[in-house]
Amino acid sequence: MTDDDDPRPSPDALLREAAREARGRLKIFLGAAPGVGKTYEMLREGAEKQAEGRDVAIGVVETHGRRETEALVAPLSVIARRTIPYRSQTLTEMDLDAILERHPELVLVDELAHTNAPGSRHPKRWQDIEELLDAGIDVMTTVNVQHLESLNDVVGSFTHVRVRETVPDRVFEDAEIEVVDLPPDDLIARLKDGKVYMPEEAGRALDHFFSRTNLSALRELALRRAAQAVDQQMLDQLRAGAVPGVWAAGERVVVAVSEDPGSRALIRAAKRLSDALRGTLTAVHVETVREQGFDDAQRRSLGETLALATELGAILVTVPGDRVQAALLAQIREIRATQVVIGKSRRSRLFQWRHGSVVHDLLETTTGVAVHVIPMEQAATGPRRVRAGYRPEAARGYLASLAFVALCAVFAKILERWIGFEAVDLPFIVPVILAATLFGVGPSFMAALTAGLVYNFFFLPPTLTLTIYDPRNVVTMVVLIAVGLVTSQLAARVKVSAAMSARSARENAALARFAAELSALSAPAETARAVATSLATLLGVEAMVLGRDEDGIAILAAVKNDRPLTGIDRAAAEWALERGEATGVGTGTLTASDWQFRPLRTSLGTLAVVALRRANGGHPVPPEKTALAASLMDQAALAHER
Repeated sequence: MTDDDDPRPSPDALLREAAREARGRLKIFLGAAPGVGKTYEMLREGAEKQAEGRDVAIGVVETHGRRETEALVAPLSVIARRTIPYRSQTLTEMDLDAILERHPELVLVDELAHTNAPGSRHPKRWQDIEELLDAGIDVMTTVNVQHLESLNDVVGSFTHVRVRETVPDRVFEDAEIEVVDLPPDDLIARLKDGKVYMPEEAGRALDHFFSRTNLSALRELALRRAAQAVDQQMLDQLRAGAVPGVWAAGERVVVAVSEDPGSRALIRAAKRLSDALRGTLTAVHVETVREQGFDDAQRRSLGETLALATELGAILVTVPGDRVQAALLAQIREIRATQVVIGKSRRSRLFQWRHGSVVHDLLETTTGVAVHVIPMEQAATGPRRVRAGYRPEAARGYLASLAFVALCAVFAKILERWIGFEAVDLPFIVPVILAATLFGVGPSFMAALTAGLVYNFFFLPPTLTLTIYDPRNVVTMVVLIAVGLVTSQLAARVKVSAAMSARSARENAALARFAAELSALSAPAETARAVATSLATLLGVEAMVLGRDEDGIAILAAVKNDRPLTGIDRAAAEWALERGEATGVGTGTLTASDWQFRPLRTSLGTLAVVALRRANGGHPVPPEKTALAASLMDQAALAHER
């Protein structure tokens, strides 16, 4: 990849680095299975830190009766657990308040995925750890790979054991990961020796979970997940330090999508590639001035493509740009992509001469990146192509442009008495710029031609005719028209680009306000109301938040809607809540419903469903707001989880 551009540190990466410095540091000892020695390794390192002079305390450690583990606990300070009466028994949990009051430099907390007893401040132990980190306390903890939310289904598919306690992947984002590894044969030997489970439990485990095949697969998952976390942290450091280069420590796949229906095939191909390489997938859509002239079919096609990218788990990036090539290359450099998937459409030579070839530019300007070019089939009844930047204008735009030229002609006629006809050509560019800025390309194009003809007719001798005697005047008129046309195109593009940038700024500000509002709420009812209100306002739709009660599906909050749910609506909402899949209009499931139901998926499961509907029917989320909607859903899910 070329490094011709002057690299600058990424503001987002610098902010993330600053946020990490303000919190405690988290270290996770990740294991493929129970018994590999995670707790032992955590205690051993804790003892080393204490020997170095750090204040180390144990928040909670489960020794499971292992003598060698208990021996490591003895030299360390142990903060007593608190007791919680629950029904007819007494439970013990980590005393979060005691740790915060004691405020050690480093605290050891075993079993990150543990579910706290009812009555605890947080339902999950990883949430307790988040509070400790926010207080500036360093934490060491342990977890097995099957407890990660994103890998829970994968592990269950081959072990046939589904763990209920999961940890969201975002906990790993800023953590130092150390894989505690043990070969399958050694772990099986430990199991047979009774060092993992009691003898009767060990026999059942050997027959099911602890097979050599399962342990090998779990070992690979743990190593790959740790590598992904390290890769992401490395990228943040590279961006914060403006270090150029690909740095292909992990595979990062980027797919370029557009309104072309063939983009859906590109996304599926890129998904297969990222799965095969065990890498991340990012779908990049460059929003250019051409989109201002898209018809309904093109907008619908783009929306379906972006929705598919979201459903397949791709990170969706929508960026404005004057040229697709430049914006796409900037994103490839920002993401540090190692694989790029792009489609090759059939274009006329005139189109390629005017706009260039994205594929050719990628191949010419990137190094260290594998570019996969996939021919795209042309749909027989595909969406109509429009000219770049074209936007139909009302008649008043053309009339106003003619008026601008007429006023300019009057003004030039007055000036002609003092400066002569040769010097009054430049003012005729003014109405062209005004028309382009106010009304777009069409009126400005007409203004440029009209200005040239008016200048010829009223000012170039012989006047009141279109005949030109002096060859120099021919050049003057041609240059005037050419400059007017180029200026009109540039002015129109600047106008559209400014509008796109302003919209992007508004969306970012709206997301920031939305996140700030949700962070101040703690009650589920208040959170649901804020989510529904913000979605209805930002997306311009009717919105509801649905949950479950004793009678089934219940409306937790509703905005701009006073109609009850129909039978098909309830069935679609139930499906989304149970299976965590989008349903309703604009999806592939239960499309008879007027609503689109989107699950709020969290590490605790699907806690609620957001319902969206547009009053005039159709897809509730327009293509240009797909990325905004996805970000809003993520924020809403985090708020409900909290």
